[in-house]
This record gives sequence, C-alpha cells and structure tokens, in this order.
Amino acid sequence: MKTLVSSAFIIALLLIVGTTNAQQTDKQAKEQAKAASIKSKIDAQRYTFVAQYALPLRGGQKYLTSDYDLKVRKDSVIAYLPYFGRAYMDVPYGATDDGVKFTSTKFTYVVTPKKKGGWTITITLQDVRRTSKLNIDIFTNGTASVQALSNGRDAISFSGYIKDDKKK
Repeated sequence: MKTLVSSAFIIALLLIVGTTNAQQTDKQAKEQAKAASIKSKIDAQRYTFVAQYALPLRGGQKYLTSDYDLKVRKDSVIAYLPYFGRAYMDVPYGATDDGVKFTSTKFTYVVTPKKKGGWTITITLQDVRRTSKLNIDIFTNGTASVQALSNGRDAISFSGYIKDDKKK
C-alpha cells in the first residue's frame, strides 16, 4: 500500500513538472514569435507606435486618453503626439499647433540593436521645422518609448507599444 501511494505521488509530481515545463516552452515560443514580428516591422520600416503616457521634462507622467501615435513608413514619418512643456523661441502669439505633429518625407533612419534584446532607432528629420530628432527604444515584447527632441522647446518622451498593423 505504501509503495502504491508513493508511486502515485511520484507520478503526480512528474506530471506537474512536465506540465510546467511545457507551459514555459509555449511562453518562450510566443515571446520569440513576438520578437521576430517586431524585428520584421523594424526592418521593413513599417510600424505604428501608440502613445499611452507622456513624460514631459517638467512635471509628472500624464496618462493619454486620446489616440496619439507615430507612424513610421519606409518613405515617411507621421507624428500626431501631444506636447506638454516649455517653448523658448519661435512661438507665435496664440499658437494652436502645440503638439508634436508633422509629416516628414526627408529623414535618416538608423537602427542599433541593444545588448539585452530590443532596438534603438534614431530618426533625424530634415524637413520639419520644430522637431529635429526622434529616439525610439523598442523592446522585444512590443513595448516602446519615444523621445522627441525639438528646436526651441523642452524634450518630451512617450511610452506605449507597437501596434499590429494590418496591410490593407
């Protein structure tokens, strides 16, 4: 009877360990598939960053309730992001264009892989008057952050994720 109970206990223990290992393998496979999907989007220069939080240089983190995004395509960069911060010069009285909003077709795009996974992308804009550079950090799980460096304004950062774009 003791051997039957101990045998049942050992079998149950092996089943639990086997199930846990299978779940970890499935999780790792999903993570690798997500990382490969993100890498292919970066290489194709076709992805959309969706901003969830704004992190101005002055003040605290702000949760964004509207749809703000940054679309990167091989031939263009389209930004529709808010701005919270201080402007130093070149601000007309009563200005209503107070965000990081532009469409650029003249830019350089440099991808640098990170040591522990992920990528840093530097986009230098050549045909946009206010914003000069975007630094994008994308992680293998799809989360990302964007830093917008402007001429005459404080820098601002955004955190969010890379959206799954469906080709239409």
